[in-house]
Amino acid sequence: MQCGKEKVVGILGGMGPAATVDLMKRVIDLTPAVDDADHIRMIVDNNPGVPSRMKALLDGTGESPGPCMAEMARRLASWGADFLVIPCNTAHFYYDDVRNAVSAPVVHLVDLTASVVAERLPEHMKAGIMASTAVVNTGLYDKAFMPYGVPLLYPCPADQERLLDVIRSVKAGDRGWDIRNSFLAIAASLVKEGAGILIIACTELGVIGEELGAEFVDTTDVLASHIVSVVKKGALPFEKMR
Repeated sequence: MQCGKEKVVGILGGMGPAATVDLMKRVIDLTPAVDDADHIRMIVDNNPGVPSRMKALLDGTGESPGPCMAEMARRLASWGADFLVIPCNTAHFYYDDVRNAVSAPVVHLVDLTASVVAERLPEHMKAGIMASTAVVNTGLYDKAFMPYGVPLLYPCPADQERLLDVIRSVKAGDRGWDIRNSFLAIAASLVKEGAGILIIACTELGVIGEELGAEFVDTTDVLASHIVSVVKKGALPFEKMR
């Protein structure tokens, strides 16, 4: 039996709930397993009550999610999680709140994604970032890619507003063709502007990002693969680059 032998991942979920379940499914799909006992133990706090990242970072009217996320981290660690992940790019603005709350390693999804893309992207090519406006405004990916010298492309202001509408629609449960087509059009514009690779830098977008018609890296895939590598191959959890 794997109980007590393999590392246990703790997931700070609910940001949003569908993205959390999507991550769990991808971990299951990527795990080499022939029976139940071969799968990875995941301890999940799928907490939709985390204060809105959008209201805190965009509107300036909401409370900080940091204390709530820190408490979730402490709870997951007390339940037996050996390392923690946060399946929300925007929430990584509050990464230090989580990291300072526990002794267990906390994977930094944004920095991890930058390292994966930097290895895959041909020299002098640009990476197109498809993320929430809060991620854009806080420069999370600008900071992550700085050590690699990778130039980034973001949607124009009008497309960024459309992309935020897509994210909000997915959170509301709308995954219809109108939403998907809007997403595809924004992706096509970034490719036309010169993006050599697209980054689905919002786990909500990953729920509808199966077909972009271009090379892309989905941060949910990156995180799921890393979880499997840590548990099954003994890789070290990728923490924030200092």
